Amino acid sequence: MQTTILSSDMVDARVAPKGSLEYLSQQEIAKLLDSGQGGLYPLFRKCALAVLSSGSATDDARAIFEKYRDFDLRIMRRAWGIKLEIKNAPASAFVDGEMIRGLKDHLFAVLRDVVFISNEIESGRFDLSSSPSITNAVFHILRNARVLETQVKPNLIVCWGGHSIGRLEYDYTKKVGYELGLRGLDVCTGCGPGAMKGPMKGATIGHSKQRIVNGRYLGITEPGIIAAEPPNPIVSQLVIMPDIEKRLEAFVRVGHGIVIFPGGAGTAEEILYLLGILLDPANSAMPFPVVFTGPAHSEDYFRQIHEFIGATLGESAQSRYQVIIDDPPGVARAMVQGLAQVRDYRRRQSDSYGFNWLLNIPLEFQLPFEVTHETMRALRLARDQPVHERAANLRRVFSGIVAGNIKEYGISAIERYGPFELCGEPSIMEQLDRLLRSFVAQRRMKFTGAEYTPCYRLVA
Repeated sequence: MQTTILSSDMVDARVAPKGSLEYLSQQEIAKLLDSGQGGLYPLFRKCALAVLSSGSATDDARAIFEKYRDFDLRIMRRAWGIKLEIKNAPASAFVDGEMIRGLKDHLFAVLRDVVFISNEIESGRFDLSSSPSITNAVFHILRNARVLETQVKPNLIVCWGGHSIGRLEYDYTKKVGYELGLRGLDVCTGCGPGAMKGPMKGATIGHSKQRIVNGRYLGITEPGIIAAEPPNPIVSQLVIMPDIEKRLEAFVRVGHGIVIFPGGAGTAEEILYLLGILLDPANSAMPFPVVFTGPAHSEDYFRQIHEFIGATLGESAQSRYQVIIDDPPGVARAMVQGLAQVRDYRRRQSDSYGFNWLLNIPLEFQLPFEVTHETMRALRLARDQPVHERAANLRRVFSGIVAGNIKEYGISAIERYGPFELCGEPSIMEQLDRLLRSFVAQRRMKFTGAEYTPCYRLVA
């Protein structure tokens, strides 16, 4: 690899892949370098810069793009394969002129997934308005990334939680990850900082103590969130999904149990997505262990979440999870017990250990939600809806708030048109207002900026 140090902040380099995607067709290269409509260059550049910005102390995507506005990359074709020529890359991605190996792997994971999704998923091969076809597309992306394990008993724990949590909560996530690792369990997260990094970091120590050398640290992200939450350096397998809905489906298809730590709007979105699909009658008999957990300091947070779920979705939703406070070994033991039920169920049903085909995900949870002022105001939140439909729209509410908080297009829309307006039945809106106010008071919305300015307004 050739590098040129331009300053303490930026580096030029030429990087070759190792072990994946050494060859691209002329058509693929042309599309990757095309900045026009239908070209992949803007998407590839954004995701590549996000990966190389790992460890950044901001969750403002536009700030990262502005700081490295001269960042550029080109694909060079050689007799033995390809190289990436990178200009004005973050210097933190290099050590003594060499790109950090983990970041190099992540960079070419981005290239692999961007090319595959364009060629296979968005080319018309899959009917992305059909529920079974969407699930099939998710499967093919994961299989192409080689993250679907075979001949392995269920042991992958998905960990969700906020990227802007405090130190006490972050340390707690490490302790839980450590207990999971000691029990031979692998970890999958959204791959960013905070509650996504902590469990992975703890699991590495637990695996090391048990002399487990093939522990998995799977990170699943999507282009809209990757710049605000760059992949942390512990991620050993990175997958870029096309959108948030397919990202969420990937989590519940590959994961065997889910641990949820404190977080903000993004974590609430994940919780509502999960409970919405588990409340579908078709999934009533399916074991799926879910634990909400945090240190004693976070007990009020989970009380508020539990009350919100009960008030908006009912006791049936509350019955699909357990809350364990300040007990990392207890969380890990609950997961081990739950995984035994998952293993027995899938064996009886002849379902795959690596991909949960039997989980029914209604179409309203799979179709991408385009966040605009019009679509946010049009969301219906009413008591006469089936409970899983209400959960789907509540999930969209929080998806929009995430976009307005940290996604580039959402921030721009708020600056141009003002806050999103949300309306619904007063009893639901009162609960929503109470929860959102608590997130703001606890500084769970963003970790940059002295004061949080809401990107939403609740309307009677």
